[in-house]
Amino acid sequence: MTTVKTIYLGGLRTENEHLQSGNKVITDAPTDNQGKGEFFSPTDMLATALGSCILTIMGIKARDNNIDIEGTEVAVTKIMASDPRRVAEVIVAFTFPKKGYTEEEKQLVESVAGTSPVPLSLHPDLKQTITFSW
Repeated sequence: MTTVKTIYLGGLRTENEHLQSGNKVITDAPTDNQGKGEFFSPTDMLATALGSCILTIMGIKARDNNIDIEGTEVAVTKIMASDPRRVAEVIVAFTFPKKGYTEEEKQLVESVAGTSPVPLSLHPDLKQTITFSW
């Protein structure tokens, strides 16, 4: 079954509908690639998917071990390269709320960071830099 239906709206913009939920996301080409930069770019979505996928798998691990990570924030930085134009590195910086985590809890949550589907699906040449601030 199809997951997403995408329509080209013109002007380097697309509308993407998640068919199961009906939610929509618009993408725009970035200003450094002839776009308006008014919405996420497709490469922004890739970088966002990496951060949110890792946070989701950490959330599962935390929930299964009664560790409260609600309020955790992720700052995602996408670094582009050229020839060919591509995402060269994604820096994913996690900041956890100050809840007095034990070293064991920190290790449990961090241990799954690279094991979720998005980081495992990306090309090995794409550098994934992941940091944790507790």
